[in-house]
Amino acid sequence: MQAVIKLSIVSALFVFCACSTPESQPEQPSASLAGTSWQLVKFVGGDDTTRAPDDRSKYTIQLNADGGVTARVDCNRGRGTWKSSAPGQLEFGPLALTRAMCPPGSLHDQWVKQWPYIRSYVMKDGHLFLSLMADGGIYEFEPANL
Repeated sequence: MQAVIKLSIVSALFVFCACSTPESQPEQPSASLAGTSWQLVKFVGGDDTTRAPDDRSKYTIQLNADGGVTARVDCNRGRGTWKSSAPGQLEFGPLALTRAMCPPGSLHDQWVKQWPYIRSYVMKDGHLFLSLMADGGIYEFEPANL
């Protein structure tokens, strides 16, 4: 008797799932980011420490529609790749940078070290927020004219 009840419940679940309507496809995740340019406003660490650049235009990213990214990281410039495989998800490939020595107090070393650990993004009030994995911190960017 219990086997019949279990079989009935499982069958009902299959019928219920089969009858549900498919969800509409979300907007192409990268479409909202492709072709955009950003400059760094600040970084807020997982421990709530805040660091802001002395000149926002020294820290920029341009997300190209072909999956390429160009970046200015203080005194260096570079190229790499980016992808957004689902809404809110973002990953960057390795960033090939020039190797100039940036001045003391630069955010260069921190940014380059943390770049591979960016995993998600949120757009809010016209700003782009890039989050590091494991609550490591959030980079806030504003639109830039590059």
